[in-house]
Amino acid sequence: MEGQAAHHLGRVLRAQTGQLYELSDGEQVWVGRIESVGRDRVQFALVEELPVVQPRVEVTLLLSVVKFDAFEWAIEKATELAVSTIVPLAAERGEKALLTAAAKRAERWKKILLEASQQCRRVRVPVLGELAKAESIFSASKNGLRVMLSERAMATPLRRILEGQRTTRVIMAIGPEGGWTDAEFEAARSCGFLEASLGRLILRTETAVIAALASLNYALDRE
Repeated sequence: MEGQAAHHLGRVLRAQTGQLYELSDGEQVWVGRIESVGRDRVQFALVEELPVVQPRVEVTLLLSVVKFDAFEWAIEKATELAVSTIVPLAAERGEKALLTAAAKRAERWKKILLEASQQCRRVRVPVLGELAKAESIFSASKNGLRVMLSERAMATPLRRILEGQRTTRVIMAIGPEGGWTDAEFEAARSCGFLEASLGRLILRTETAVIAALASLNYALDRE
């Protein structure tokens, strides 16, 4: 291990020779024993390969950009809840100043995804897509169960949509605090998205992320 990760392990965590750590390259997981600790280099001996557990359902989260503290909290929790890909959305009712600044936050967001993955012992770090307009990403979403969360009374309960589903791919779109526009609803519907409700209460975007992903995992990620 070299670079920043090795520096953190050796200087911040004060790792010592003989300690055991779980190591992953995104495909395999090993128990590694530290053989030597340098300033920016930690050398391991691989001791034992561990079984790799991957989620059965590949979830892409299309998440509208909201205030950065809430957005970053949401992507951290989404990582813990096993999303595969996160695409920041530029929704019509998103705050323009936030959308302008979003591109500059990409490296920070990738770091959050990495640290959250390490904390929950994920093998793979979620992919962070580029900021995209809602209509364009809806049209690019072709395969799997496509769901758009909605606060409208006519929306079908998410529970009902998930009943009996056996899909292994889900695309979940979650809107901004001001909600989706009629044009965005129509664009999503024309691209095969199902309008889904999480209940009668109006949830903040970051709360909806946890509620929706937890529901997906409960309903679909089963043996």
